[in-house]
Order: sequence, then structure tokens, then C-alpha cells
Amino acid sequence: MTNNRGTPVRIHLINPSDLSFGTAVITPRWLYVLAAVTPPEYGTPAIVDETLEQFDEATISPGDVVGIGIHTANALRGYRLGKLARERGATVVFGGIHSTLFPDEVREHGAADAVVSGDGDLVWPKVLADCAAGTLQPLYTGGRIEGDAFSRARWDLLPSDRYMWGSVQTVRGCPKHCSFCSVWRTDGQKPRQRRVTEVVREVVELRRMGFRFILLADDNFYPVTLADLAAARRRADGTQLATLMALREERFELMKRLEALPSDMVFYTQITMEAAEDLEFLAAMRRARIRGALVGIESVTPEGLKAVFKNFNDAGEALVTRLQAFRDNGVHVLGSFIFGLPTDKPDTFDATADLAQRAGVTVAQFVMLTPFPGTVDFAKWEAEAAGGPTVDGIPLTRYWLIPPSKRPKVYSPHPVMSAQEIRTRTQGVWDRFYRTSAVWQRSSCVKSIRGRLAFVLVSKLYRQMYANTGIATDSARVTRSARRARVLASAARRLFIAKPMPDLMEPPEPAGLPAQTRFPLRVTT
Repeated sequence: MTNNRGTPVRIHLINPSDLSFGTAVITPRWLYVLAAVTPPEYGTPAIVDETLEQFDEATISPGDVVGIGIHTANALRGYRLGKLARERGATVVFGGIHSTLFPDEVREHGAADAVVSGDGDLVWPKVLADCAAGTLQPLYTGGRIEGDAFSRARWDLLPSDRYMWGSVQTVRGCPKHCSFCSVWRTDGQKPRQRRVTEVVREVVELRRMGFRFILLADDNFYPVTLADLAAARRRADGTQLATLMALREERFELMKRLEALPSDMVFYTQITMEAAEDLEFLAAMRRARIRGALVGIESVTPEGLKAVFKNFNDAGEALVTRLQAFRDNGVHVLGSFIFGLPTDKPDTFDATADLAQRAGVTVAQFVMLTPFPGTVDFAKWEAEAAGGPTVDGIPLTRYWLIPPSKRPKVYSPHPVMSAQEIRTRTQGVWDRFYRTSAVWQRSSCVKSIRGRLAFVLVSKLYRQMYANTGIATDSARVTRSARRARVLASAARRLFIAKPMPDLMEPPEPAGLPAQTRFPLRVTT
């Protein structure tokens, strides 16, 4: 592909970020998926992940195509990059969740020539072909493709020595409808599972390169619960039950294949709390070395769970029991908690910190309630805040357009606490949970002294990357934390990477699965 002067056109794919750490924890999968579906006649795309280093605009030439993927948190940085690229004569294409929700805004603020909504796996080659033909359309609808159409990533383009974990996606969509989450609206509530063979092939490729820690980057790795099966069994029509059983069977088949991979491999994923009662599923996770999972706990009170439409979670001591069930079955929980819910009180913060420590939560994140576009919470807040406060003329309901230095940390008014009190108390919980003595106590989940020291290092890195740069309002503190994270990340990476295994073969497909893994022995309501 050449421009009007016959000069080769280059494809740039950019993941925007205001902060760069030199080393990143997880590979940004979408960059390498789009690189994989870029037709060979367009050459090898130039990939830039700004969580590593900032983008050099001088690399853009007139006629180049610049693809920028954004979510709400990095939209403003993405818009700056889009304008810079357009000024240098490039064709600018935006995609990602935020672009899907606000295509007109992306064109206005990001100087986009075209916007892609939905999945980009299949539509990206069409966008490039139209660019070459001079027939680029303002909007391309990628839709929700089925699992058998998911593309592999071009991991051969990864920069060396920059990432700790690889990432592979096995399913898109989530059947839940949490009020603070947009996944079920943008990716749908129908789980779209990828072919097991394709997942395993990609995992093997990453292990050949030296990645032994792999994130199964799914919206919900546990898309079929025992309660779902029980409800389907009560229906006269067995179609829904057959569909759910097929989805469940594929999960067990995948875990069986992962089990056959080298024993030094470790997997992490994201699941819902209901998996704690599914002992067959937990046992399969343990055998597959899925050692950890992000679990959306959100709140420790029944009132808080009701506020976010997450009544299927437990609270109080019942929550402690559920979380301990994960630990007892060899699955370490990265617990996610939300502060600033309308039902929260000042004593909620200490109660949450106490419960997280008692329940054996291995790692935790404490986030302040943020109304993200596409969610029930955002729609409600946007309606209530109409005609409300502005910052430099920008409505608070478009907070992502406000420069980070002026952007509030808490948006929704709270009935009993100020925004500053919520922010301060949230930071206090981070400080308490990640103090060295508490981290060392939790590190007992690792057997060796070397492993425990590594646990402390990674915990401190996690806090620097996600708390001190996200909650702090002082820009100087954010800068210091980013510098510390850069040093810690470089050291931590060596703990996760193993010797490459270039000759590793894919494990054979199992002839059949044991009956107890194909069908649940117990179904509870």
C-alpha cells in the first residue's frame, strides 16, 4: 500500500496511556490481534503501547494509517494522539469500548476519519481496504462475532523483556447485569466461547517465548453457574439446558487441555463469586493450574450488593466462607471492592479491610465508584446531573474530557460523605491492606522464602501502579509513584519469565472427558 506519491504507507496501532512504566504487567491483546488480521500487503504494523513508553509522533508520515483503541479512562490521551496524527497527514481510525459508545465524540475530539464499533477482528481489513481505495466510511460496525471467528494475536511482534504476563482470551460476554459494568451491554450477555484448540495453540506459542504466567483475559471465565443449570432443568423445553451444558463442557475441556501443559505454567482469570460453590469446577481449575482469579466482591454489606444489582453475592460472614472456599481449593482471590456506594458509611471502609484480611484475599483492589458510560449507574447519574457542575465549561458527566489534573476523583454525590472523605478513606484502606506486615502475613500462601519475598515485591508494585497513581490528587505524588513503579516493575518481571521452550508441542486432544467433568454431580438452587 502506497500513498499518492508512491511512498509506502505504514500502519500504526496505539494503546494510549498518560503514564508509562517501562515494563507492563499484561500484554495488551487487542494491539496484537489487529496486527494479526492486518493483510500482508500493508506490511507489518508499528505497535506502540504507551504503558511502556510514550508515542513518538515523528514516526508518522503523510498517508499513514493510525489505529487508536480507547476506553473511557484513556480517551482524552487518545484524542490528543488522534489530533497529532491528523496534523501530520495520517488517516486516523478509532476503536474500542469508548468509541463504540460515543462515535460522534471521537470524531469531534479525536479528529477521527473513521470509527469502528464493536469487535474489530473481522472488520479491520475492510477499513484498510477502503483507506487504500479512497472510500473510507465514517463508521464501521464490527458487531459481536462468534467465538470461532476470534483471531489469534501476533505475539511474534512483542518487544523483548517488557511484559510479565501473556494474555489469551477464551470467551467474550457476561450473562450478569451488574449496574456498574458495561460489558453485558457492549459485549452482550451471551457467552461467546472460543475454540479450545485455538486457545491452547496460542498459550503454547506464548510458553515457547518464555511466558509461563498467562492471563485468561475473559469477561467471565465461569459463564454457566449451578443455579443457571437448575433453572434450565425446571423448564419443559430442554433447549436452554442443552446450550448451557455444552458451554460448561467446553470449559472443562479447556481446563483438561491446560492441565497437560508444562507444570511450571500458571494461569489467572476473572470469575464470579458463584464459582465458590461449584466444587467440580474449582477442582478442574486447580488441576489446570488456574491459581488465581479476580472476583468482583464489590461490597461487604447486603445493602451495597443490592445497590449494584449483585444480589447473587454473599455478604458478611457468609462472604468470608465463600472466599475461603476459593483459597481452600487452591485458587487465590484478587478481590475487587467498590467504595462510594450510596449505602456506604464511614465504618464500611474498616469493615471491608478487616473482612478482606480475615477471608484470606491474596490481593485486593479498592476502587471508588465511577459511573462508566454504557452502565446503568451512568445512565442514572447522567439523568440526575443534567445541568449540573462543569469544569472549564465541560459538564461533569463528560469527566473523561477534563484534564486529569483538574478531574474530580469521585463524581456521584453521596448522602453522608463528601468526595474528599471517600477518597481519603479509600486511600487509607489501600495503605492498611498493603502495609508490609499485612503483605508478609498474606505471603504465607507461598512456600519458599524467595517466593514470599517475590509476593511482597509484586504487592508493592501493584499498589504503586493502581492506587498511588489513580487515587492521589497531587500530580507530584503521581509522578513519584510512576517512577517507583518503573523500578519495581523491571525487577518484578524477572520473577515471572521462564526459559523459552521453542520446541514445545501442543498437547493432544483428549479422547474423552470423565463423566464427572462432563456433567455436574450436584445442582443447587
